[in-house]
Amino acid sequence: MMVIISYDVSTTDNSGKTRLRKVAKECQNHAQRVQNSVFEADLDYSSFLKLKHNLLELIDEDKDSLRFYYLGNNWKRRVEHIGAKKTFDPEGVIII
Repeated sequence: MMVIISYDVSTTDNSGKTRLRKVAKECQNHAQRVQNSVFEADLDYSSFLKLKHNLLELIDEDKDSLRFYYLGNNWKRRVEHIGAKKTFDPEGVIII
């Protein structure tokens, strides 16, 4: 299932800067960054629930926000990319 994750973490103090780094790192461990605070994750449901739980543990709900956009399994026809940054295909070939 494809999920778009976006976040806004308040960085007015040092603890906010720490939360921001931790949220970004957690997202990078499970998803592909497509913009500064936006990630695409193609995960099975249990992996998504674990990621969501970890992110909820990291943020301060009084100062920060998380948004999850559920695109499901037929996500390719719902995503249109225009612009300079190359698009990411999580189902494509990976060359290591």
